Amino acid sequence: MPTAHDATQLAALGREWIAAWNSRDLERVLALYAEDAEMTSDKIQALGFDSAGTLAGKAKIRIYWGKALTLLPDLHFTLIDLFISPDSLIVFYANERGARICEYLRLDAQGKIVQGSANHLAH
Repeated sequence: MPTAHDATQLAALGREWIAAWNSRDLERVLALYAEDAEMTSDKIQALGFDSAGTLAGKAKIRIYWGKALTLLPDLHFTLIDLFISPDSLIVFYANERGARICEYLRLDAQGKIVQGSANHLAH
């Protein structure tokens, strides 16, 4: 059964997630994730990683995000809104190019992100 998390803590995690990315400190971002976290994104395929678009484990995610940060020196996220449920949140944000993205983040019992999924507009 999923662990219910406090809405205030979930919202704070969403704001910290944005701040961590904007700091460009990869280890600060990864500190929010569990060791066995999974990340899914169509960008994983685009950057030549897993053809199914999912990476399992913090070590693989570190390599992917490290490459992404190198390729995107102006990366910056602007928070638009946060959506929460008892065990997850969605961070709705715009990136440095103005693209709007929803990042689904599911948490484990310790409040670490165990599953992430970047959702981009279909067009």
